[in-house]
Amino acid sequence: MKIEKVLVTGGAGFIGNWVVENLVSKGKQVTILDHNPRDRTNIYPPGVNIFCGDVRDEAAVLSAVMQNDGVIHLAAILGTQETIKNPSPVADVNVFGALNVFKAVRQYERRAVYICVGNHWMNNPYSITKTAAERFAFMFNKNEGTKIAAVRGMNVFGPRQKNLPVRKMMPNTIINALKGEDLIVYGDGKQIMDWIFVPDMAEILVRALLMDHEVYNKPFEAGLAENTTVIEVVELVKKMTNSNSKIVFKEMRPGEDPNSIVKANPETWNLDKLWLSKNDLTSLEKGLEQTIAYYQHNIEKMQINKLFA
Repeated sequence: MKIEKVLVTGGAGFIGNWVVENLVSKGKQVTILDHNPRDRTNIYPPGVNIFCGDVRDEAAVLSAVMQNDGVIHLAAILGTQETIKNPSPVADVNVFGALNVFKAVRQYERRAVYICVGNHWMNNPYSITKTAAERFAFMFNKNEGTKIAAVRGMNVFGPRQKNLPVRKMMPNTIINALKGEDLIVYGDGKQIMDWIFVPDMAEILVRALLMDHEVYNKPFEAGLAENTTVIEVVELVKKMTNSNSKIVFKEMRPGEDPNSIVKANPETWNLDKLWLSKNDLTSLEKGLEQTIAYYQHNIEKMQINKLFA
């Protein structure tokens, strides 16, 4: 199936922006589904179309999907501790929004990719809803004949990732290290976090849409499959930034597991079906070099709060 026109939901976000740039570089016509485009005109990559609509609006999703050959569904409400006390909006967007996309690709027989989470077993609204939608994707594939590829992103990092309002570990650690402020570690720091550099994540998502891989009954796992602990990452950032920051340990945040292991399984990650191997992925150290350089530049311009979500 030849895919020339691609709809990206959540295309104005951190990962979405990289996905859109990747598709444009491959000569694809890209449309971003955005519920509030006027607030983000300054971050749209050049040459993309904007479809004003919300994934919660079934009619809007049907119309947007109909006009494209394939869909990469990234739109979601993020956050672990940030969503614990108010899970309803998370379910509304992450589950029912995804169902609208799945029903639309079923109706118009379009191929799709759904981004899911590495911490699929965690009991917080984000993990629960994203994993529920992943299972719905497999249900549609099995019973309705759809082709919705599921890509589990482990811990995605890189340039343009926003540090607020969702407090992602990598941007906050790097920014604090550059400013000489405390580096916060929740729990004992022995949790395992497998990482994936955002351009690599974008490439995996795009290949999962464009290639005839026929993997629609299990997820692709996007990660380096390495046993990197939280404290190791914090110490590496401190070293690479030549920071004099102190490492401070705090209690775990609500919705997170003190003994968590979020890691791609090299035996089941299926990236070989996308003609990728670990050697094709950016190492943590090389990814950090580029990411640190990006935040150094943006701190100087006082633009940190304008980075991508």
